[in-house]
Amino acid sequence: MRKAKVLYQNQWAGTLTEDDHGYHFQYEHDYIAEKGEPISLTLPLQKEPYHSKILFPFFDGLIPEGWILDIVTKNWKINERDRMGILLVACKDCIGAVSIEPIK
Repeated sequence: MRKAKVLYQNQWAGTLTEDDHGYHFQYEHDYIAEKGEPISLTLPLQKEPYHSKILFPFFDGLIPEGWILDIVTKNWKINERDRMGILLVACKDCIGAVSIEPIK
């Protein structure tokens, strides 16, 4: 199982988890209570977790493409199909309001 903190404007907005059943995203209770912004229109604020068999398109869209993806996969020796692995190493400082930090 792999987990990541999802930060929105440097505030912990939710947790993304990958396990044998797929991917799960859940907003943090404090983030919802403080009336935080949804990280995406496709993931509106809700208390219940989201579930998907594939990496949510919003998170997949954060992953670099082209020659930058080539650099990431070669330097960290990550398979290009390991989308969660790439997300964990390459999306700590994304362009925009969302960033990803691995949870050990």
